[in-house]
Amino acid sequence: MKRDLVIIGGGPAGLAAALEAKKNGIDDILILERDKRLGGILQQCIHNGFGLHIFKEQLTGPEYAQRFIDEVERLGIEYKLDTMVLHLGDDKHITAINPKDGLMEIDAKAVVLAMGCRERTRGALNIPGNRPAGVFTAGAAQRFVNMEGYMVGKKVVILGSGDIGLIMARRMTLEGAEVKMVVELMPYSTGLKRNIVQCLEDFDIPLLFSHTVVKIHGKERLEGVTIAKVDENRRPIEGTEEYIECDTLLLSVGLIPENELSREANIKINPVTSGAYVNELMETSIDGIFACGNVVHVHDLVDFVTEESYLAGYGAAMYIKGQYKKDGKRFNTMGVNGIRYVVPNSICPQNVKGSVNFYMRVSDVYHNVNLIVKDGENIIYKSRKNHVSPGEMENVKLSKEVLEKVDGNELVFSLEEVAK
Repeated sequence: MKRDLVIIGGGPAGLAAALEAKKNGIDDILILERDKRLGGILQQCIHNGFGLHIFKEQLTGPEYAQRFIDEVERLGIEYKLDTMVLHLGDDKHITAINPKDGLMEIDAKAVVLAMGCRERTRGALNIPGNRPAGVFTAGAAQRFVNMEGYMVGKKVVILGSGDIGLIMARRMTLEGAEVKMVVELMPYSTGLKRNIVQCLEDFDIPLLFSHTVVKIHGKERLEGVTIAKVDENRRPIEGTEEYIECDTLLLSVGLIPENELSREANIKINPVTSGAYVNELMETSIDGIFACGNVVHVHDLVDFVTEESYLAGYGAAMYIKGQYKKDGKRFNTMGVNGIRYVVPNSICPQNVKGSVNFYMRVSDVYHNVNLIVKDGENIIYKSRKNHVSPGEMENVKLSKEVLEKVDGNELVFSLEEVAK
């Protein structure tokens, strides 16, 4: 079949991109979603805290997703559920399969990638020990408890202080489990500050920094774990081992953008984010293939995912209608001095719609710094930050007028200590 726009992924990113493309005059849209329902990861995130930026109110994950699903239904945007995309070519040829339609070959004028992330598993951590029942990723446990109605364990240790791990510490406590502790390899938390306060401190759950799990005990079912302190090179320190009795270990050790299809399409991948390089309209290195949300880089807030996805939907619409200018002046973005990465990676100001939100993460915890954006030697943006950490994404909004005045080939984002 031939379609104008195919969106791979029916989570918050895919839904927002579809709505924005529809608003900009694209009627022939198809969303392909591998789960049994739309909404993506939000369907299992039954806690609140979503929608503060977009809707100016506190919503749960399913409520936030439902607002977009209702709008997709109202506008008659077509979607296929239980559909696995097997292949994406750089010619925008898609091979997908589902039980109802069988094998499908689709040629698209434009494609939006919105596949989200997957969790890093025990296999990526190389923790010694047997393979007993009771070791879950935090997201898998969240799905079991919130959607399937199964309790995963009674005595829980959580490795990693990512947001899903922190939220599951609270969830398991509310469901009657005893959460022994949250163990974090780094000397700082990788989750949002508000989640540490609301999920750990409010429930008196201990958080151990610079510790990790060095052994898993138990054959049929997990019986306990050995934790140890780590040095500045993150290697376990001999003599600091401590045995903790537990029947469940939840892993919240990072998310990886789901980019197998992107690699098949020969899209250039940024080694820092593990997502695609994108420009001002979220277009990847392949003409007419756009990407948005967690498949580009890992976000803290779904509101930011939605804003980014609106941009990808708008970009895809402009591309299909032939209103996307490729030949204008272009410059790259770069992070130095404590800024790990900046998204988007390149900007052509004449395609910018009003302004650009630049998202970035810092490489360590810093206090009293200025976030500075430079065009050569000119400082075009400066903001004082009392505290920045890798767990919280920073963003800088620059208007089209400012971007049009950029003279060099590079916009450099950096942190500088505030002079005492």
